[in-house]
Amino acid sequence: MTLSPTPLHMVTRFAPSPTGRLHVGHGWSALMAMDMARAAGGAFHLRIEDIDGTRSRPDHVAGIIADLTWLGVAWDGDIVFQSQRLDAYAAALERLRAQGLLYPCFCTRADIQASLTAPHGPEGAVYPGTCRGLSQAERARRIDAGDAHAWRIDMGRAVARVGAVAWTTLPFPPNLDRRHSVAAHPLTHGDVVLARKDAPASYHLSCTLDDAAMGVTHVLRGNDLRGATDIHRLLQALLDLPSPAYVHHPLLIGPDGKRLAKRNGSIALADLRAQGMAADVLALHLRTGRFPIGIGLASA
Repeated sequence: MTLSPTPLHMVTRFAPSPTGRLHVGHGWSALMAMDMARAAGGAFHLRIEDIDGTRSRPDHVAGIIADLTWLGVAWDGDIVFQSQRLDAYAAALERLRAQGLLYPCFCTRADIQASLTAPHGPEGAVYPGTCRGLSQAERARRIDAGDAHAWRIDMGRAVARVGAVAWTTLPFPPNLDRRHSVAAHPLTHGDVVLARKDAPASYHLSCTLDDAAMGVTHVLRGNDLRGATDIHRLLQALLDLPSPAYVHHPLLIGPDGKRLAKRNGSIALADLRAQGMAADVLALHLRTGRFPIGIGLASA
């Protein structure tokens, strides 16, 4: 699929994974991203991040489209499917590999968790670099033997190549006149995975490439992804990609104090529709910060 960026006006997006039904938090985020673009006379796009072969399902894609349509979320142009952009991910990986910035990692999750030397970063345990020191001969031998492996970025080398980088942030609620620069600290995340054992690209790589290809100028997403922006900004610098402005909004939490998530069985938009909730009423409530009973904003 060929995408045509339109960088002359604001472009936002909503990018769910088809691994379950959308919950209230998803609807809130999608409405905010759409409204932000519409207020600026820009465009709003929908991207389906469907390259997780173990969890992505076509029926969830249909559910996402139905939920968003019911809520009144309308996107511009065709839906972008990550599964149709595998060549772009492969090309970026090859470019980084040619720069000597990637190495194969044969470690299992259990191997990493068992490591007593694993440091901690913004998102928990950081990969201790076990496979970074393998010789080229050993790497080739294990790959030829069919050993399952991911591809990690050598973060130290990558940072040394691009030097200091920063990303632009806007406050929440978005105010286009109040932007400031935030220094990126990708080293704190360690050698993150860019191509998984079970997927052709990681979230970090696919999201960064897709936002650039779609001409996204403003990314609105949850606070849980604030740290990931350090990594995305580094990849933009390495791959000569434009860097959008970022707005990170608070997360919604349920009665148990935990963030809303598909895996926790959080209140789904489909459930509210089945209960007779009027879509226009729910959309109005979400836009004004009124959430269903038991749901509130996280403090940070």
